[in-house]
Amino acid sequence: MSSRFRHDLLLRMVKVGDVLLVAIPFCACWHYYYNRMLNLPFSDRGQILVDFIYITLFAVFGRTYEAFHISGNRVQEIFYSQSLSIFFSDLLMYLVLILLTRDMPEMEPMLLVFAIQEGLALAWSWLSNKWYYWVFPRRRSAIIYDVRLGMEELIHQYGLARKFDVTVAADAQSCIRDISMLEEAEVVFLSGIHSHDRNIILKYCILHDIDVYVIPRIGDTLMDSARQVHMFHLPMLRVRRYNPTPEFVLVKRLFDIVSAALLLILTCPLFLVTAAAIKMEDGGPVFYRQRRLTKDGREFDIIKFRSMRVDAEKNGEARLSTGLNDDRITRVGSFIRKLRIDELPQLLNILSGSMSVVGPRPERPEIAAQYEAQMPEFRLRLQGKAGLTGYAQVYGKYNTQPYDKLQMDLMYFAHPSLLEDMRIIFATIKILFLPESTEGIKDGQTTAMESEKSVDEMKSKRE
Repeated sequence: MSSRFRHDLLLRMVKVGDVLLVAIPFCACWHYYYNRMLNLPFSDRGQILVDFIYITLFAVFGRTYEAFHISGNRVQEIFYSQSLSIFFSDLLMYLVLILLTRDMPEMEPMLLVFAIQEGLALAWSWLSNKWYYWVFPRRRSAIIYDVRLGMEELIHQYGLARKFDVTVAADAQSCIRDISMLEEAEVVFLSGIHSHDRNIILKYCILHDIDVYVIPRIGDTLMDSARQVHMFHLPMLRVRRYNPTPEFVLVKRLFDIVSAALLLILTCPLFLVTAAAIKMEDGGPVFYRQRRLTKDGREFDIIKFRSMRVDAEKNGEARLSTGLNDDRITRVGSFIRKLRIDELPQLLNILSGSMSVVGPRPERPEIAAQYEAQMPEFRLRLQGKAGLTGYAQVYGKYNTQPYDKLQMDLMYFAHPSLLEDMRIIFATIKILFLPESTEGIKDGQTTAMESEKSVDEMKSKRE
């Protein structure tokens, strides 16, 4: 048995154990309480089906929220993800109970189950994380860069120094000249390397069974959307502009209309309370309109709850917000920004067709022009309709570089699907209460767009 196979097998066993551990309290409650007390029409086979559905739900939510990522997340992050997965799995099964009984079954047993599951999840999160770093030693790692992005600092910042032991850090040309520097490596990080050099290193790593993590360039992300075709008896890939099927566009639009309308109805009380709080603080307007860009560069007026002073841009010049530390933000504005309440009026933009629930963040024309002056590829994100949430909003931070957010948006365009949209929507719930996703730009951090073409400038800024 190879070490890689043993590693993967042990991890899978630990993750499967977690799924079963969380499922046992729920399944016991359903079988011994709800099924008997409410006289549900479930035989033994029916109970097995219920167990299977719950296990599947928890596994799906767990993957969505990275609840099983014990080697890459901190204990508190694992537990938070586990909690969300348990909550939505229990909630959906309770809704099934309501549909079956056409009544409101007692919630106390389900709440007790949830409390037990939370305790088990906390114990598993802590024990599995400690177990991983006790069983598996740090992996010898090499960082090869063209434009250095501070990978070593990121490894320490995210608590992954326990997993990766960086023994080599070199530029791509040095590595090509002496590729033997990778002989002892178990993991290689390739950071922004041109395709020619990257391919040489990739082939070496694959030949020598070395894991590779690649930070892609724009061209790499565009190639991710390629479709296999067969012409001239040759292997060929076709790359084209984002072009979803008419069926996908129709269903996505219907989903936008239904979900936006339902959310408007459900959040109506929150709308009224927020509007009153903004009005009472300084007497200014409740809503804020601003020109933004959507599909194919079309301009529209986005609607948001006003979170800044009325004179935030009194000179008429577009200014990037620096996050929650921006001195133009009001007290109410700070609160509604933390919980993303200021974004709710955009549901009206979704109903009007200017935006979608999922898509790239709508950018201001003036700011987009600044980015495009340094990186023309930034306009590629306008291939699809702007969204209330999106891949970049979920997996990036407020201060993530626009170049990296562009990469994420292009990753979304590469594989459009309703399942991906649903995954992003549920993942959005996770970041609502994570302060990291609303961090502002720190002192001294560059906000300029960084292009592949300006390598020397990027090196001077980042190294």
